[in-house]
Amino acid sequence: MPSIALTTLVVRDYDEAIAFYTGPLDFVLVEDTDRGDGTRWVVVRPRGSGDGTGLLLARAKGGGQESAVGGQTGGRVAFFLHTGDFAGDHARMLAGGVRFLEEPRHEPYGTVAVFEDLYGNRWDLLQPAV
Repeated sequence: MPSIALTTLVVRDYDEAIAFYTGPLDFVLVEDTDRGDGTRWVVVRPRGSGDGTGLLLARAKGGGQESAVGGQTGGRVAFFLHTGDFAGDHARMLAGGVRFLEEPRHEPYGTVAVFEDLYGNRWDLLQPAV
């Protein structure tokens, strides 16, 4: 059965993106391969996701891509990071400097709060309702 393996996220710099995703977000660096042409194949995944969907961190090239960094979805929430420990992950992320745009809220579908990555892309931290 087909599945989505990677989603490309255009970033300003490989190393700063790796530091953010593997630091405050506690993702795992799956691959960082120099492609020999000044680009790298960089994949990160949430810790514990196994072989689930990952992010391909792609350094912006040229004005069109550079202007898209941080705004690939026009200000909408782009990504949904599910957790089984909202309170713990929220506290760890706050301590790591992650900027939340709202206080946690309880919705029929779960506990959620919107945060921004280092470029301003919006994410939901979400613990789904049981």
